[in-house]
Amino acid sequence: MRTRTTAAAVTGAALLLALVACDPTTESKPSATSSNQPAGLTAKSAAASLADATGVKTLGDPKDNTAGCSQKAAGEEPHANDCTQLITTDTVSIYEFETSAVAAHWVKRLEKQQDWRQVDRFALAWGARDQDLTSDERRDELTKALEALVAKE
Repeated sequence: MRTRTTAAAVTGAALLLALVACDPTTESKPSATSSNQPAGLTAKSAAASLADATGVKTLGDPKDNTAGCSQKAAGEEPHANDCTQLITTDTVSIYEFETSAVAAHWVKRLEKQQDWRQVDRFALAWGARDQDLTSDERRDELTKALEALVAKE
């Protein structure tokens, strides 16, 4: 159990470090308003919908870890590359960003360290908790299910 907690803490710290080290040339417009944010699907609602779409009750102990990828949520000065929401489960981490460009920025920077997949303004990642136990087939299934959810928006 201590290993999982430590791994999650190290992953969170690495994500914060990556956020602080972001290339300022990739910054998008400040997210002072959420009017650009499409209504409806959020990382939290996506977690519940992905569980349902893949035939399970839950993806496993969903936690809101937004402060791990958002300086604003962590009480710091907001950054253009902040996430809007991060839900971490035993199966997958679901990141929501203001725009697909910000999601692409994160995926490009972090996919070398672990499996990251972009779906529009969302990113799915497998690097915390027991997520390494999620099979490639299940990862593909979750990615396709999120693509279908985004298409319905």
